[in-house]
Amino acid sequence: MAAKKGSFKPKNYQKYKGDPTKIIYRSSWERMFMGYLDNNPNVIEWSSEEFFIPYKSPVDGKIRRYFPDFYVKKKNKQGGVDVLVIEIKPKYQTEKPEKAKKVTKQYVNKVKTYAINESKWKAAESFCKDRKWQFQILTENELGL
Repeated sequence: MAAKKGSFKPKNYQKYKGDPTKIIYRSSWERMFMGYLDNNPNVIEWSSEEFFIPYKSPVDGKIRRYFPDFYVKKKNKQGGVDVLVIEIKPKYQTEKPEKAKKVTKQYVNKVKTYAINESKWKAAESFCKDRKWQFQILTENELGL
């Protein structure tokens, strides 16, 4: 995933829940998804990193704040409304690292990152379940990249 960072200017700013002049993307994948949300007529409202979910860090045991990439409210095929919380990540970051033959700094960082992500996502699943929302992780596979 390219680490392109920048500001997104929505065409349909009234659909954005938050300040539409302060939308930041942290990757080209997020920028692409923002364009999809902005232009999709089934999307009623959306936001990016506008709320947080508390989670307990497995690294230091402290309560931290997880800001999911997207909040999306959209019309579904049955005529109802779905609310989704979406995280965009490269597939390799969603999979537990394989046990290394040699414990390197890179391997330790991969294990920590995965453990932190797993804690964030479990907290997000619980948060969403309580609200009858859906939590989804989108990788290059789901994004069609």
